[in-house]
Amino acid sequence: MLMGVLFSGCTNPPHLIQKHQRGTKPMKLITEMCEEVEVVTEAKEGGEGKNYYLQGIFMQSGEKNRNGRLYKKEILQREVTRYIKENIKKNRAYGELGHPEGPTINLDRVSHMIKELVEDGNNFVGKALVLDTPSGKIVQEFLKQEASLGVSSRGMGSLKPSKGVQEVQDDFILATPADIVADPSAKEAFVNGIMEGREWVWDNGIVREVDIAKYHQAISGASRSDLESTQLKAFSNFIQKL
Repeated sequence: MLMGVLFSGCTNPPHLIQKHQRGTKPMKLITEMCEEVEVVTEAKEGGEGKNYYLQGIFMQSGEKNRNGRLYKKEILQREVTRYIKENIKKNRAYGELGHPEGPTINLDRVSHMIKELVEDGNNFVGKALVLDTPSGKIVQEFLKQEASLGVSSRGMGSLKPSKGVQEVQDDFILATPADIVADPSAKEAFVNGIMEGREWVWDNGIVREVDIAKYHQAISGASRSDLESTQLKAFSNFIQKL
């Protein structure tokens, strides 16, 4: 899905603003989902509780992806090198829960920190620590219930049609290699059930009808920018009741 982006506030990374202003082509928000991630748990220091990590392929180059786009390897190599230097090494490589509408990292929605990002053939393999932030705790609850999660890279750039694919151009700027997203089929089935009033959502008595009304009200009243996170919060709350 491609959409135009308006920059606002002072939280946009300077390189994003400068390159956007220099460019002559319209730049789009470009996101790509990867589902090939696994959950790793490690004991916290002191032995109390666990740290949750997601690791696996965060980005891919050299081949047409499910969105019909192709990233040249040298473009991702350049952006990953910059991202490691400017973000991972400075402990500010954040990602969010859901699908943000722009390239800015919203600190109030951060759920995890990317700790590693390494090249492996045409793949770029990452490891992300789930944080104890409000959004991070939602992710932790998903993982405790063994829900399927994926990651979605986010960046800005222009596209050029070529031989049946949309080639991502050299002006591409990586905002984050990994936002955390739910398995689309699971969440969408839940949301459709809520919005259409299907009985299966509460028929087994686990979720009371008053809860359904709350979910419906929250989802219906969510702004476009908050819709994804609102749906995930409702789904997480539903999972906790199972």
